[in-house]
Amino acid sequence: MTGVVLSLGEALVSLRAAAPLALGGPLSMHAAGAELNVAVGLARLGHAASWAGVIGDDELGTFVLRSLAAENVDTAGVRRATLPTAVMFLEARTPDVSRVFYHRQGAAGAALGMHDVDRILDRDVAWLHLTGITPALSEGARAATLHAAQICRDRSIPFSLDVNFRSKLWSSSEAETVLPWLAEGAAVVIGSEDELGLVAPSGAASSVDGAASELLAAGAEDVVVKLGSRGAAAYTADGRVEAPAFAVSVRDTVGAGDAFTAGYLSARLDHLDVAGRLRRGTALGAFAVGSHGDWEGLPRRDELPLLDTESGETHR
Repeated sequence: MTGVVLSLGEALVSLRAAAPLALGGPLSMHAAGAELNVAVGLARLGHAASWAGVIGDDELGTFVLRSLAAENVDTAGVRRATLPTAVMFLEARTPDVSRVFYHRQGAAGAALGMHDVDRILDRDVAWLHLTGITPALSEGARAATLHAAQICRDRSIPFSLDVNFRSKLWSSSEAETVLPWLAEGAAVVIGSEDELGLVAPSGAASSVDGAASELLAAGAEDVVVKLGSRGAAAYTADGRVEAPAFAVSVRDTVGAGDAFTAGYLSARLDHLDVAGRLRRGTALGAFAVGSHGDWEGLPRRDELPLLDTESGETHR
């Protein structure tokens, strides 16, 4: 495959607390963002991965770019703006429940425009990855994301959409007016059970099966359902295939969905069958939940077989 796998959207800085934020205490700093996480996951697996978008011309923006450079993620399509880089705070409220608080208003990621998309896609792109987060950031970012999907349709560039619905950014009724248009022509549509109805062409699919059928009829090749601890499923023209989750100790679930997406797309780019795509997706999800951070625990390609070893085994 020639060209890069380009992930377009928002990057931000994640500040993580091990205790309630209201009590104070130390924070750890991480580069984050759904599209960024996917780019890092793909790069770890050896793909020519790129993240593009708008980021602040500030210290936090520099931190994000340094983090991506260390992961061999291309950032040639990034525009730096005199706006702050977005920040999210994450607190572990209990061992099993985390809460996220965003500081996105007026941040650089929402300044993505159609002119940015024209510039970013004026290169050899083999695959474009989008999410439903970026169009929820601002009217301009919404127009830009829809423009990117239209360019893909016009130029026959394959692209994927991970729904990633965020109720703190827009309502489900707003999302239903945008996401079906964004998904039109996507080769791969990924979402959770409660998200796929938002992208179904009718806007009124009553079930996951119904939404998947509509999306396949509209041209999607893979409709993938993230099932959390139950694994994942994929619908194609040949039917439905399911894969269980790997049994691992869970430390941090944030970023697991993006890890799954990176694994699934990687396997598709490697021309694996649907079962192989689901297996790699669930494998990356397992690596993600087994360590702290959105992407820090994701594997290199040579580490993928580690999940086949017995629990507690030490490699010497």
